[in-house]
Amino acid sequence: MRRLVAVTQRPWNAVFISDVHLGTRHCHAAELADFLDGLRCRQLYLVGDIVDLWWMAQRRSQWSGAHTRVIEVLHALHARGTEIVYVPGNHDRPLRRVCGLMLPGMRVRRRAVHVTADGRRLLVTHGDDYDNVTQFGGLQERLGDWLYYRILTCNRWLNIARRRAGLRYWSLSEFVKRRSNAAERYIERFVQAGLDDVARRQLDGIVCGHIHRAGLIERNGLIYANDGDWVESLTALTEDADGVLRLLGHRGEVLAELPPRLRLTMVEMPHELAA
Repeated sequence: MRRLVAVTQRPWNAVFISDVHLGTRHCHAAELADFLDGLRCRQLYLVGDIVDLWWMAQRRSQWSGAHTRVIEVLHALHARGTEIVYVPGNHDRPLRRVCGLMLPGMRVRRRAVHVTADGRRLLVTHGDDYDNVTQFGGLQERLGDWLYYRILTCNRWLNIARRRAGLRYWSLSEFVKRRSNAAERYIERFVQAGLDDVARRQLDGIVCGHIHRAGLIERNGLIYANDGDWVESLTALTEDADGVLRLLGHRGEVLAELPPRLRLTMVEMPHELAA
């Protein structure tokens, strides 16, 4: 059984969410509003695809009271003193035109660098910049998009039935993707592209979204943190006051955890460093 944390009963240094896709039928807005309601954090990063402007322009908008409640909860967080940083993604790309400006209640940035409590510098970016090295392109990509949305529709109806039966949320789409070798290869290319980027920038890691696959790992001394989404995995990334990074489910389940960076004291420091 997974360990739980009381999401709303502790102060977080930072919380990262992405790929909410407000305005679409597949968004789990009610669960997100419950997760954010009462949250206490110094910084909240919205790491792209929060409002799905692309979907709303191409298809019929699906906006409910739960979607409005998410916006209201974000306003309440700002009123309680949370600094909100919005890093637009590919589905809310028009907001990139106002990067560098202050909107009511938030700062909009093309990308950001978050400094953790233990001094690690993490690039915060949506992740669509890596599409050129990860996507298949052409007909295969369009077919994949079509199939993905069909699976999401099945996922939605399945979980309506599970909820009526008193069962917990379960992601059919995540189950299918984890059994696809092609999907796993795509995700690995994406992870490596992000890590290569932060290595070139001489940073300590990356926080991103985009691919709807939550993850928190350390590889070759670099952190890869994907905060997941609110369409399939219903996850967020959090940072404690001491720099502990946790990947959480929407009920507070700890899915993955990375400890803070060890800090050497003067007694522990090698002689050549202390000199």
